[in-house]
This record gives sequence, C-alpha cells and structure tokens, in this order.
Amino acid sequence: MELMAQPAETSIGRADDRFADLQRRMSGIDAATRAGRPGRTMLVVPSRSVDKWHEPVAETQAYEERLLCLLLMLRDPGLSMVYVTSSPIAPGIVDYYLSLLPRALRPGARARLTLVAAGEASARPLAEKLLERPRLLTRLRWAIRDRELCHLVPYTTTALERDLALALDVPLYGADPVHAHFGTKSGCRELFARAGVPHPAGVEHIRSVPDAIDAIAALRAGRPELAQLVMKLNEGVSGEGNAIVDLRGLPQPGAAEERQGIAARLEGMALEAADTTVGAYLGRLADRGGIVEERITGRELRSPSVQLDITPAGEVRIVSTHDQLLGGPSGQSFLGCRFPADPAYARSITGIAGEVGRELAAAGVIGRSAIDFVTAAGPDGRWRPYAIEINLRKGGTTHPFGALELLTGGRYRAEAAAFTTPAGAPRHYVATDHLEAPELRGLGRDGLLRLIGNGRLGFAAGRGVVFHMLSALDELGRVGLTAIGDSVADAQQRYDHACGTLLRASGTAVAA
Repeated sequence: MELMAQPAETSIGRADDRFADLQRRMSGIDAATRAGRPGRTMLVVPSRSVDKWHEPVAETQAYEERLLCLLLMLRDPGLSMVYVTSSPIAPGIVDYYLSLLPRALRPGARARLTLVAAGEASARPLAEKLLERPRLLTRLRWAIRDRELCHLVPYTTTALERDLALALDVPLYGADPVHAHFGTKSGCRELFARAGVPHPAGVEHIRSVPDAIDAIAALRAGRPELAQLVMKLNEGVSGEGNAIVDLRGLPQPGAAEERQGIAARLEGMALEAADTTVGAYLGRLADRGGIVEERITGRELRSPSVQLDITPAGEVRIVSTHDQLLGGPSGQSFLGCRFPADPAYARSITGIAGEVGRELAAAGVIGRSAIDFVTAAGPDGRWRPYAIEINLRKGGTTHPFGALELLTGGRYRAEAAAFTTPAGAPRHYVATDHLEAPELRGLGRDGLLRLIGNGRLGFAAGRGVVFHMLSALDELGRVGLTAIGDSVADAQQRYDHACGTLLRASGTAVAA
C-alpha cells in the first residue's frame, strides 16, 4: 500500500503559509501566458468535493471529463497539458475533442497532451486519490516541462487541492481555501452586505431547528407578508441543498403559538433533493450550517448568472452572463443555460458582479468564480436583480462558454451584453448537462461518436453542437451538449435538432 503524500510541514500548521508563498508565482505564470511564452504546462485536475446526497461513480467520472473543452487550448504551440481523471478517458472521446481543432494542428496538440488516470473508480475527490499515490505524483512531476511555468487548474479548491499543489510544487489558479467561507451560503450573504448590493432578506449561520425558528420568527416580525422562505445548506450545489418552507396560514408574528407552527412547517418543508429525508437534511444542517432567506417573487422570475475572472494582479474581468435553466421539485436545480443573459438586465447584474468581484479581489481571491442572481419583473416591467450565491469554482456555465470562446476566438463584451467573433458576428448558445433518457444507454458513447462522424451532428464554421460528459451515456443514459448559433432562435433550433436526433437514433439503436 502506498502512503499518503503530504506536503512538508502540513502537519504542524504551515500549509497555509507555504501555499500563500507558492501562489505568488501565479503572477509570473499569468504574464508568461499573456506573452505566449513557450514551455508552459497546464495541469488540469477536476477534483470535486461537493455536498451532494448521492452521486453514481459514472457521474463522478463524467464531471471530471466536463472540462475536456480545455483541450482546445492546445492550438497554442507553446502550451502542454496534463489532464488527470479517476478512470482512463476513452480514446474516442479524446479524439473527438481534438477533431474540433484545425486538422493541421491536431498532431502537435496530441503530442503535447498527457492523460493520467488515478486508477480508482469511486466518488471520492480526485485530489485525495492522487495524494495517496506517491508514484503517481512522481509521474505528474515528470510530465511537467518547466515547473516555473506550470499551474494547476482545479474544479474547486479545498485543503485537498491545496495539498496537491504543495506536493507537486506548482501554484493553483483558484481561490485559496482560506477564502472558502465566501463560497458558502452564509459567507456570500455577508459579502453581499459588505459590498452593499441587493440580496434577499435572510439570516446566516443556522445550525439547528431552534436557530431556524428564531430566524424565521425574526424575519416574519419585520415582513409579516412573507409567504415562503428558502432554507439552504452552506455547501449545497446545483440547488440540491435547498428546501422550501411554506409560511402561509401561520399564526400572526409574535403570537404564542407561532414558534410551534414554524416548527411544524420545518418538519414538512419541501426538499429539492428527492433522495433524502427532512431528518437527514437537518443532520447535515447541524454539521455544516446554512441560511434561511426570503423566496423572491414577481410577475416573472429569471435566474441569470455572471462569470468572473480575478487575475493574480487583482484585475476583475467579466467573462460572461447566462440565463440559467432550472428544474426540480421547486425549480431550483441547475439543468442548463442560455447565453448570453437577456440584455434587459445583463448590464445591471454585471455591474453588481463587478462590485462583488472587487470585494473578493481585495480579500486576495483569484481565479474563476460565478455569481448567481434572481431577477424579478415588477408591475412596471422593470427587472429587479438580487444576488443570491457565489461559486468559487468552475460550474455549469464554465465549459459551454469555454467551448464557444476557444472555438470561435470571440469574446463577451459586458458593455454591449453580447458576444461577437473576431469578424463581428454574434453568437448565442443553449447548453445542458442533463439530456437524459433511459433509451440513450442503447445509443451509448460509441453510437453518439458515429453520429458525429457521419455528419449528422457536429460543429463547423463557428456553429453547431459540441458534446460533453460523453462517458455517462452508457451507464446513465445522460449526456451534455452546447448548441451554438447566430441568434437566440438559431441556437434553440440547433439544440432541439440535436436532442431529437439523439433520441430518434437511440430508438433505432434499442430496436436493433
């Protein structure tokens, strides 16, 4: 058995200090990247430590492969990439992503790509698996061309990813774990308040039913008209940590029987995650904490988001805006997105996101993050935005936008709320991680790759469909896709066509 590889001095409490020193190298790496200096290495370790109730091993692997759009960065001849997953990536999937590059660039890109698998198909965080395998860490060190020009790209940053960076002696382009509080539901509410941006009324640091009762009673005292509240676990993702508490029909605020009524509503709250119980939910609340906040209402509601990039120099850059596509029992689970967000509110949410981003940058946060909003249309038709969450990690909008940007060479202009190619042509897309149907297992990964190969689905001339999470098809009957078009309607038509083509082909595959 291999022993856990620990960075020197971690056990005596110096890992945070050593990591801060290591992170100072990111400024030089960022400058080398901007200058196109040769000899750079990007080490992609899409390790996830997420607070989900249940995740099949096949889903874990698919999420680790969700960032394979980064292989398109290998069009840069000065860049090498090491991509690490728990289980080996099927060769056909790798070939698919490299086929999206111009033909002349593919051999060089393949030569500069190193694929490494931990050899453990489990839902444990990938970084944890690597730290337990010193020989594998040695292999990763040998794959790095120049350590001074190498950085690690994570999915999220916990103590595990920090320790992996220290063990490999390479900095990490992501938030220091000491800043993880900003990514919790309690921490982001506190940051929104400090930045002075609009956010729902609520209470942080809830850890028990009595805490929740106190918080709900206090909110009702100030807002007797509140009809519903949302309880959120501090570290829940994709809406799975959310629950709806119905307040309608409760005794008047301050009444003797109010607290008993609130307790009954908490026992009957509607959980977004279908495969758990209220008792299990409250157990996790006690362990990790959470919040309660008002559920925003309006004539019409939308759920946009803004992606930010904070450079090692502290520059805050607006990367993109999206309208999130939500589903689940109460419409709080992330299913996909449309890009860009509606211009009716895109500029207002990017303005708010910039304020929040500057607070994060002042605290020393770097890397990619996203801020989620709820926008409500009032009787006058004007949209009111509310910031509701900060994600200090890659997310469901990272890979669709990454694919668009790398395939077209264009950029999102926040002042115009639009994306254009270098030739000035607009681009839009619809994306999902959740095209799911039992019959898709009959089509499988190989069947989808055949459809792409025979021209029925694909990407050309800056338009078309890009797939992700292909490895989930065979076991889970699930795949993700990004449909890119010239307009909102064109992107939607391509999305509908791709979904219909896959489902029809799946029926044929099952029948065969």
